[in-house]
Amino acid sequence: MEKNNKIIRILSYVLTALAGAAIAVAVTVSIMLPGSVPTKLESLENLILKCFIGDKDQTTMEDAAAHAMIASLGDRWSYYIPAKEVAAYEERMSNAYVGIGVTISARPDNGGLTILNVTPEGPADQAGLKANDVIVAVEGERFTSENMNEVQDKIRGEEGTEVQITVLRDAEEKTFSVKRMHINTPVAKGQMLENGVGLIKIVNFNNNCAKETIELIEKLKEQGAQKLIFDVRFNPGGYASELVKVLDYLLPEGELFRTVDYNGNENVDKSDASFLDMPMAVLVNDSSYSAAEFFAAALQEYEAGTVVGQKTCGKGYFQNTFYLPDGSAVGISVGKYFTPKGVSLAGVGITPEISVEVSEDVAAQIYSEQLEPMQDPQVLAALEALK
Repeated sequence: MEKNNKIIRILSYVLTALAGAAIAVAVTVSIMLPGSVPTKLESLENLILKCFIGDKDQTTMEDAAAHAMIASLGDRWSYYIPAKEVAAYEERMSNAYVGIGVTISARPDNGGLTILNVTPEGPADQAGLKANDVIVAVEGERFTSENMNEVQDKIRGEEGTEVQITVLRDAEEKTFSVKRMHINTPVAKGQMLENGVGLIKIVNFNNNCAKETIELIEKLKEQGAQKLIFDVRFNPGGYASELVKVLDYLLPEGELFRTVDYNGNENVDKSDASFLDMPMAVLVNDSSYSAAEFFAAALQEYEAGTVVGQKTCGKGYFQNTFYLPDGSAVGISVGKYFTPKGVSLAGVGITPEISVEVSEDVAAQIYSEQLEPMQDPQVLAALEALK
């Protein structure tokens, strides 16, 4: 199981980037230290800038110090975002970005980037890139252990411009010209399965999640869906507000979600009396974080859905994102959240009623969306449960 977890963490490039932001509440705050007396860090920084004889870069030093301060908290959910990465972070949270439409994972040997999946009808798809292609060069510059980040950054650029992507496919290198475009990432994807069962994959709980999920449910109902399977495997979480809207649509009147912040302030979200009266199941795994866990927990506690798959991560804190004066940002755990019955999932997670383990290869195929639902052991177990 530990080995499986390690492999999935390596594959989950996007999840790793987002996990710390799960159920985050973005807050724009300018942090200014009071008083005019220099702190230890300020004094050290000034000393280095003035006296160190070698090369030094103030931004690099401050980024390293900020990373270290957050790491010293010992909280895996708090994080620091350098100024140059804030725009990409905000794009991810908005489920929209300018790019070529691929999900990538850095290869362990620093030999490039593996394309895990390609956005249908996106720029990369239209240019001919495919899942499992390995990007070995961008704009003619090849990846090395020293320049991984720099070359990867070359993929990004202004909308409408083109980028040359060289990939390794079947032991042969090919170069594609791909136009960068504004891409809205689908949050909810769905299809009809057998016996009137609709399958809905919720990618995250960021912007547009509730709207897209509810619209998709209604669409599947029109196509004859009488039962639903929700897939929140590899879902890193997102905004509490989006989670609550989805749960309010699905569940009857009652408490949905409870938070307590660092000042002891408590907030309880509740649903109204209307609900979706339909048998449901939820697929989870050890990369289901935060809002994804609480989504499954709510359906489980209301006895509205059967949880199928693997035990979840166990994230019980929520973060606020604070913007610093230089344009960088920090996400700090500022409170706890609880299930409808007041249970904290911190370090515990959700235990499925139906446990279904999968191999490393199968998990990788599920993550990259290369496994058909009727070949997915966890989907098949959910279908059986709904009978």
